[in-house]
Amino acid sequence: MKKLALHWKILIGMLLGFLVGFILTKTGNAEFVKDWIGPFGTIFIRLLKMIAIPLIIASLVKGISDLEDISKFSRMGIRTIIIYVVTTLIAITIGLSLVHIIKPGNSVTEETKTELLKEFSGTAAGKIEKAKAQEEVGPLQPLVDIVPDNVFNAMSSNGLMLQVIFFVILLGICMILIDKEKAASLKSIFDALNDVIMKMVDIIMLFAPIGVFALMANLVAETTKPDLLIALLSYGVTVIIGLFLMIVFYVTVVSVYTKKSPLFFLKGIAPAQLVAFSTSSSAATLPVTMERVEEHLGVDEEVSSFVLPVGATINMDGTSLYQAVAAVFICQALGVELTIGMTATILATALLASIGSAAVPGAGVIMLIIVLESINFPSELLGLGIAMILAVDRPLDMCRTMVNVTGDATVSMLVAKSIDKLGDPAPKELDDHYTL
Repeated sequence: MKKLALHWKILIGMLLGFLVGFILTKTGNAEFVKDWIGPFGTIFIRLLKMIAIPLIIASLVKGISDLEDISKFSRMGIRTIIIYVVTTLIAITIGLSLVHIIKPGNSVTEETKTELLKEFSGTAAGKIEKAKAQEEVGPLQPLVDIVPDNVFNAMSSNGLMLQVIFFVILLGICMILIDKEKAASLKSIFDALNDVIMKMVDIIMLFAPIGVFALMANLVAETTKPDLLIALLSYGVTVIIGLFLMIVFYVTVVSVYTKKSPLFFLKGIAPAQLVAFSTSSSAATLPVTMERVEEHLGVDEEVSSFVLPVGATINMDGTSLYQAVAAVFICQALGVELTIGMTATILATALLASIGSAAVPGAGVIMLIIVLESINFPSELLGLGIAMILAVDRPLDMCRTMVNVTGDATVSMLVAKSIDKLGDPAPKELDDHYTL
């Protein structure tokens, strides 16, 4: 009998988690879900985060050292950055267009605003404080933050992934520049480490349906005030339509440029999309994304090992689209008139903010505050504005993270095709090289 594909197992786990969470919550057992089911979701996320940094180190060093030519690396790097910027600009443009057409802010009542402020004012204040702290740094601080002062400290936190990437790229380049025989022993270590980590991904993904089940059940149990979600339905639908259009854009570009069918692409990346949806973290999903892109979409490891880690930190198409929609929605709902210049500022700031947005749940809200303040949004209304979108932030965060990961996979295929590094899928089974 044919084995059930992984993406179907994850989808079943997700649906069962929603149903179990809904039933137990409605019968007054929400605490049971949080105490006895939710922890398994936390364990799953921790397993993925556990191998994220080792995977980046091993795969990126291997990928760069395999190139044996710095010019190849520079060409790939320039193409990657350009494509990421272009897709982000397209995402923001789609978001701005939709929110001006649908005008979801016009449907929010005064009663809903009062309820939202009462429910989320404390959380909104905390987000605003974090955003203000981030704004106080100098204009070149993001550039400074890329360079680690202690590489081992950087490796201890997924939030410092860009610092790890900087060090590993430098290490890989230096391995190319020294004598090949001297670099061979070090290269063999990273080659072996990469194979081991990828096998760990296979093993962890056996736990994926259970982890996703627990995450969804816990999400339902933690959801409060469902009436507020309904009140913000127009805003949520606007974001989701925009995210759907981005998926259509990705599929179309992949189909036209790489000549791969939409079904091939979606089937190959589906498990990573579902894990991204469940965890709301591009960083946590990175190991799954790399495994799917390399083994199921045919992208050469030289490409995926650079494009995907960089994408997980700077490519946030879903987040940038959300920030554009959310910023205009808040202005519409609170009666702040937007000029063409202010809209252009939102576009530019959302682009820069999405690049600097951390690949963790909830970071997009902090970046949204920076976007709003770039257009001189009234400070007395800022708390209410953020409270308005916090009610539906988590489910939308799940959706936009899925789009972020899909965008990373799309760009990896485009870059691979452009340098003739896109081949046929070669999935590895869990029991490869295993004998009793």
